Amino acid sequence: MATKVYKPTSPGRRGMTGATFEEITAAGPERSLVVPLRKKAGRNARGVVTVRHRGGGHKQQYRVLDFKRDKIGIPARVDSIQYDPNRSARIALLVYADGEKRYIIAPLEVKVGDILMSGPSAEIRPGNTLPIEKIPLGTLIHNIELEPGRGGQLVRSAGSSAQLLAKEGSYAQIRLPSGEVRLVHTRCLATIGQIGNVDHGHIKLGKAGRSRWLGVRPSVRGSAMTPRDHPHGGGEGKAPIGMPSPKSPWGKPTLGAKTRRRKQTKKMIVRPRQKKSH
Repeated sequence: MATKVYKPTSPGRRGMTGATFEEITAAGPERSLVVPLRKKAGRNARGVVTVRHRGGGHKQQYRVLDFKRDKIGIPARVDSIQYDPNRSARIALLVYADGEKRYIIAPLEVKVGDILMSGPSAEIRPGNTLPIEKIPLGTLIHNIELEPGRGGQLVRSAGSSAQLLAKEGSYAQIRLPSGEVRLVHTRCLATIGQIGNVDHGHIKLGKAGRSRWLGVRPSVRGSAMTPRDHPHGGGEGKAPIGMPSPKSPWGKPTLGAKTRRRKQTKKMIVRPRQKKSH
């Protein structure tokens, strides 16, 4: 994938970039794999906003993806590479030898006409899915299961990949895109290769309206609010964001405060993710 730079015909166009979509080979989705998608606007089942700054956006339909890749030993041909409005990665339509059609995340270097397969006997090539115990050390992988048979949960966004570092007994060490090294059972499935659409992170939206098309609403700084609405609000002139630490609108520590509570999985983390330097 490549990016295109728009001519500065208006202030909103200046600095704006977008995708060229040159890898897309189908105009529309497979009808049998599309279901309606009702927007939640960041609200839970009770209608309470649990995720702020969500709402609006273009109408979308959900493409049902196969994260389990559980058709073992049945070859599938890549019929098309398609755009998916629900994720940053592209998706590939697979047509299996028995006639069934399924969507998967499109890996880098996988093209229309390629033959992909899942299972322990599958070849080590991008797009094939194997148990981690059958994958050589150093291989780049994505769509990684956390529990056997549950389906891929890790490394599913555009351009991302993890690396298989070591195997010890029933567990393997995998370095995730965040830099975290984590233990995963060797019977879990993972897909070979890096996910495509690698230039997704380089795209500059250019204007606020483009964020609204994506369903992202404006965010207001806490320091611009009143002290009734935010701990950072109030004061004469501009003031620092507070001591001893920055706060969320509800008074909880933020901006670097650790929020991880899953102590039962802490033993699976060999090395925590490193703080990224800018």
